[in-house]
Amino acid sequence: MAVTKLEHVGVMVADMEKSISFYESVVGLKLKDTVTNGAMKLAFLGFDVKGETEVELIEGYGGSLTEEGRVHHLAFTVDDIEAEFERVRKTDVVMIDTEITTLPNGSRYFFFHGPDGEWVEFFQSTRA
Repeated sequence: MAVTKLEHVGVMVADMEKSISFYESVVGLKLKDTVTNGAMKLAFLGFDVKGETEVELIEGYGGSLTEEGRVHHLAFTVDDIEAEFERVRKTDVVMIDTEITTLPNGSRYFFFHGPDGEWVEFFQSTRA
């Protein structure tokens, strides 16, 4: 098969600068590139890790945003779920979960909102 990896996940946003700031300051991504394509503005963010899957922010695409954004959620791996839960709760981010959820396999997660209502998940996995 020719498909080798997930390249990026595109998220529709209303305010590019606000969304870049959110993904940099709350999630810890770094702005890697911006592109203007007609009326659309695109921004690519990542962790500067070779072979990573990037987040692409898209501003100016026609249509309206749904309550949960154009993508249901973005999940980011964290190494200390409790510390991240406390850190994010201290920001002005709107929390979705009031506590950390533990799955039957021991993996743990919580959700919060991005600037356009998209769901962002921090996930600590028990899988290798």
